[in-house]
Amino acid sequence: MDVPGLEFEARPPSQYAFDFPDSECEGWSTDRLTLRFASVRGAKHRYYRQPRQDAARAAVHEATGSIVFAVADGVSSAAESHQGAVEACRAAVERILHLLDRGPDRLDGADVAAHAAQRLWELARWRLGVPAPQLAEVTRLYATTLVAGAVRATGDALEAELFRIGDSGAWLLDRAGGGFHPLFGGKAVPGAPLFSNEVSPLPLVPEQLETAVRRLAEPWTLLIGTDGFGDPLGEGDGRVGELFAGQLATPPAPLWLGHVLDFSRETFDDDRTLLAIWPRAEGPR
Repeated sequence: MDVPGLEFEARPPSQYAFDFPDSECEGWSTDRLTLRFASVRGAKHRYYRQPRQDAARAAVHEATGSIVFAVADGVSSAAESHQGAVEACRAAVERILHLLDRGPDRLDGADVAAHAAQRLWELARWRLGVPAPQLAEVTRLYATTLVAGAVRATGDALEAELFRIGDSGAWLLDRAGGGFHPLFGGKAVPGAPLFSNEVSPLPLVPEQLETAVRRLAEPWTLLIGTDGFGDPLGEGDGRVGELFAGQLATPPAPLWLGHVLDFSRETFDDDRTLLAIWPRAEGPR
C-alpha cells in the first residue's frame, strides 16, 4: 500500500505468550446479521518478539438473535496488556449477554465498563498476590482500550448501541457512496497541526462514557477497529479507505479479511483489528 514496510520473517513472541496467536479471524451469520472480524499482529511486534496486544470477541444472544461484540487494544506501556485486552473483551461480552437476558432496555455501558475494569483488578490481585492492588499497579500491568456493544432488533429495524473507553474507533461504512462516518470523535483537534496519542484506558472508567446509538440498514456496515486500522484509514478518503470500501462491499471470507487487514504500509506498524457487521437483506435462510 503506497510505500510498503520492510519485509522480514516474523519472530516468535516470548515463550509464555503462546496463548496469543499472531492472527485471529472469525465469521458467521444469524438470520438478520453477518459478522466478520480479524486481528493481526503488527510489524513492530513481529520484529521485537512481542505478542499481539489487540483482541476481539463476539457472540450471539440466543433469545433475541442480537450480536454482542467487544474490541480492545492493549496499551503498549502496560507489561501484560495483551492479557488485559482479551479479558476486557471477554468480560464485556459476558456482561452484555447478561444484560440482554434482563430485557430490552438500553444497554448500561457504565455497568459493562465497570465489569470489565473489575476483571482487570481481579487479574492484578492474582498476579501480584495482594488483596487490594493500587490503580497504578493494575494500569501498569493490564491497561487497555475498549469498544463494546450490541446490534439488535427493535421492531423491524436493527439498531447498534456501543460505547468506548480510549481511542479505538467505530464507523458506519456507506457501501453505496463509499464514505466512512465516524461514530466517535477522532484524535485530531481542530486547528492543531498534530494529534495526540494519549489515552485514558481501563481500568479507569470515566464518569461520562462516549456512547453511540445508530440504526443499521442497507447499504450501511458497522465497523469497529483499533487505531492500527483507524490511523491509516484517516478520513477514509485515501487509498486505505478505497481498499476497504471495496473489500467490505459484501462480507468477505474471514481468512481473506485477515489477509487484507495485514497490508504493508510504511510507518504503520501497529497491531490491527477490525470487526464488521452487515444487515442481511435477504432475510432468514
